[in-house]
Amino acid sequence: DVHCGCWGRGGGGTHQGQRARKRRGPVRTVALLPRPWEVIRVLSGLWPGPSLLPSAWRHGGWSRPLPWTAPALACLDAVSCFSSQASPLSGREEYWAAAIRVAALDCAEEENHEVCRAYDIHFYPTFRYFKAFTKDFTTGENFKGPDRELQTVRRTMIDFLQNHTDGDRPPACPPLDPARPSDVLSLLDSRDGRYVAVLFENNSSYVGREVILDLLPYENIVVKRVLNGDKGFLEKFGVSSIPSCYLIYPNGTRGLINVGKPLRSFFSSYLKSLPDVRKKMLSLPEKPNKEENPEIVVWREFDRSKLYAADLESGLHYILRVELAAHKSLAGAELRTLKDFVTVLAKLLPGRAPVRKLLETLQEWLANLPLDRIPYNAVLDLVNNKMRISGIFLVNHIKWVGCQGSRPEFRGYTCSLWKLFHTLTVEAGTHPEALDGTGLEADPQAVLQTIRRYVHTFFGCKECSEHFEEMAKESMDSVKTADQAILWLWKKHNLVNSRLAGHLSEDPKFPKVPWPTPDLCPACHEEIKGLHSWNEDQVLLFLKRHYGGDNLVDTYAKPRGDQRAESLRPPRALPPGPRLSDGSQLGLDGRLQSPSGAEGRREVEAAVPFLGMGFSSLDMSLCVVLYVASSLFLMVMYFFFRVRSKRWKVRHHRPSV
Repeated sequence: DVHCGCWGRGGGGTHQGQRARKRRGPVRTVALLPRPWEVIRVLSGLWPGPSLLPSAWRHGGWSRPLPWTAPALACLDAVSCFSSQASPLSGREEYWAAAIRVAALDCAEEENHEVCRAYDIHFYPTFRYFKAFTKDFTTGENFKGPDRELQTVRRTMIDFLQNHTDGDRPPACPPLDPARPSDVLSLLDSRDGRYVAVLFENNSSYVGREVILDLLPYENIVVKRVLNGDKGFLEKFGVSSIPSCYLIYPNGTRGLINVGKPLRSFFSSYLKSLPDVRKKMLSLPEKPNKEENPEIVVWREFDRSKLYAADLESGLHYILRVELAAHKSLAGAELRTLKDFVTVLAKLLPGRAPVRKLLETLQEWLANLPLDRIPYNAVLDLVNNKMRISGIFLVNHIKWVGCQGSRPEFRGYTCSLWKLFHTLTVEAGTHPEALDGTGLEADPQAVLQTIRRYVHTFFGCKECSEHFEEMAKESMDSVKTADQAILWLWKKHNLVNSRLAGHLSEDPKFPKVPWPTPDLCPACHEEIKGLHSWNEDQVLLFLKRHYGGDNLVDTYAKPRGDQRAESLRPPRALPPGPRLSDGSQLGLDGRLQSPSGAEGRREVEAAVPFLGMGFSSLDMSLCVVLYVASSLFLMVMYFFFRVRSKRWKVRHHRPSV
């Protein structure tokens, strides 16, 4: 879940997005990465140091370079992002920091929204590279690799460094191009007191360049690489297989070195262990200590048989304030997708009254919008309630409960998104009348197709959306009833879980297993001739019960500051409690509590015409002040002229006979 020099977002992904999972907590640094606030200051142009950065930076959906390192930023998000074990700068790669730095920025964090928007980050993870001595951090260079695997990213970093010219190459980075035979021969007679290691390899090998970078912070040794094109030259050095390393000692003796395996790690380890080869005193930033970068995670006890409003609301916050923020403006298919998705949310999603009223307000505004294109900031102003409409509110922070992981990088947003989607399909099946008048009521696939379009258009993990689209093309058209829609999404969710089981993104405390588990729904599981089988009728009943509004609890979904139920205890999910009887949690059903009556509707409709027109609360306040001042002025003028008129009549009055 490492956002390595990348723009990322908190939470996991569906497929690659979970395998390259995203950080959900505050921005964290990895290995010798710059501290988050330093990264943001550089990206925002606030760094007070030199304007030229002498080392390359890689940033990916995340941050900027420091003034003493080369700007190659690569963004890995959230959405987002590799596991910490797969960090391109973890382990040996931290030695490359003098030449190329890696930073990560979590686009899910509110303080990072502006930077992520400014860099036009749409998908996660996103990698950006900035060359050394970059003066203006505009868009950078996008990562264009076939995949997001660690080896591919690391090799792309090497190619990026090698593509620097002699004039703009980071000073700490030696040439990575292969040496000419004549240059190698001249080294044989050199007596400068240093070791010279010559790595022979083929043109497609990266071993030589990796070893050169591994030995970057070490002194008293020079590493060169030579290609195997000249067979006679290889025979001169006694090279019979590649890759091989020929070592010239300071005293002039030389010969091939014998390592266990011809691998990068073996060559690097051998060369570092040579006498008098020691680390240079580099002025790299210190690693943040625990006080500066606390890893304490607040754990919230939860019941796995319940659906938590806090998870759904945190997911909505992420959708409306993070996912949509990747689009500066919305038009055409994007705007139509947003309108339909918000309509489905407003009509079907159960929850607390303020959240439902906000969704209804947003839906009313979008439905009555006469514009073909709207800026995202107009949507954000409504979500943040800049118009001060009473009774609407959506939390502006993330608080996972049933979706919390044993560590911040596990589960989170993607878990919440699945819960949200399941809830929508269940509500469409149990309350089909809710969609009357929306144009979606006659189609049993309507909710699934709306979810499909949302994932394709807005979901940050591009590879995840592609996998979801493949599943939809494969069998979504076979859905003929609302119940089949519920089961279709359940089957695909289990399919994704089985694909991701055992990946680095999997939370060891919450392994990916077929769901629902036997302890949650014993009747859902059967055996036929010794083989496991699902009782789909029972599964359908379970899904309707589990994701129904009656099972939604608002524990932890309290106004900010209420932390009474939180603890620092280790992760432990409570066993499933007794199933809810029909109506046992009726008061928690947002549909019954939603202020959708005449009074609430009038207030929403009254506010809708003003929203999205660029007015802030300050603008509206000034309008009110000017209106009142104008009214008072007119009243004063009216009374002034009225009094003058009476005086004139008295003064000029002449009695008649």
